[in-house]
Amino acid sequence: MTLLPLVTFVLLFAGIYTAYWAFVLRPEQEITDVARRRLRAGKTGTSESARRSAILKQMEALSSIGSMDAMLRRSQNRVLGLQTLIHQSGARVTVGTVLAASATLGLLTLVIAHGVLSSGLGSVPGGSLYTILGALAAAAMALMAPVATLRFMRTRRMRRFEEQFPEALDLLSRALKAGHAFTTGIDMVGTEMPQPVGPEFRNLYDHQNFGMPMPDALKAFSERVPVLDARFFVTAVLIQRESGGNLSEVLDNLAGVIRERFRVKRQMRVISAHGRITGLILVCLPPVLGFVLMTVNPEHRRTMLGDPLGIQMLAGAVVLQIVGTLIIRKIVNVEY
Repeated sequence: MTLLPLVTFVLLFAGIYTAYWAFVLRPEQEITDVARRRLRAGKTGTSESARRSAILKQMEALSSIGSMDAMLRRSQNRVLGLQTLIHQSGARVTVGTVLAASATLGLLTLVIAHGVLSSGLGSVPGGSLYTILGALAAAAMALMAPVATLRFMRTRRMRRFEEQFPEALDLLSRALKAGHAFTTGIDMVGTEMPQPVGPEFRNLYDHQNFGMPMPDALKAFSERVPVLDARFFVTAVLIQRESGGNLSEVLDNLAGVIRERFRVKRQMRVISAHGRITGLILVCLPPVLGFVLMTVNPEHRRTMLGDPLGIQMLAGAVVLQIVGTLIIRKIVNVEY
């Protein structure tokens, strides 16, 4: 009972602060940014070296709130992984937004789960302990929901990158065969290719165009894009720059290898379709069946939730279900 007022106060404070940021601070920041862009666009005589220095030294904001941005920047090494995940997912959010969303979801889920479980387990011996543990478990899952969403977005974006990458290599190879420089070919790929290949190559071109050495820009490109084909591309270009050779032919061969890998990938997905569907059914059937049985037969629900042994059985079932899900996922996830 002592935890609920504290959680309610923290949740109320977070809601008020979020509303103040959304309706006051954020509109003011947007207006300020628009004004600064107009002033920069109206300036004339800016030297190219000053423009390059400003781009190279520009620091990405970790939060739109000044105090939170300063706090996160002091511990930037700890949030570096989350910042990289946001970049790779293509989401237009800041680290502070993700952390605030995680905290808000966690607190809200904690309060709701504590209220629901306390009403259902209040009369059970040891029910307060089960209520706290269940509420903490639900809050932990809600706390990780934004990060899980970013991971899903990164996976989907990287799959699109893999599908578009052979076409980008073909375009770059044709540009080299037409007599263009390698950097010009990268610029053409960044301009003509859609998301997500186009912006990544455009970022690569901007890095080297504003002063970064090409090997360093290529290595940064491979770090931003955690795809094996991108590493092959970077390695091939770096070797060609050291030892020479026909780069267009190397890119053509690399594009052919990537397309062959996709052909094998599609064949593996067809072969493993039966196992993946079976795993999905085995994962979803127990919780759905348990929910239906407890809904149809309230006496069964009262027996399971009203007895400490029933609660322990349910907790064990949840743990075994999670373990079984991980095992099935490992079995049906074939590496190729």
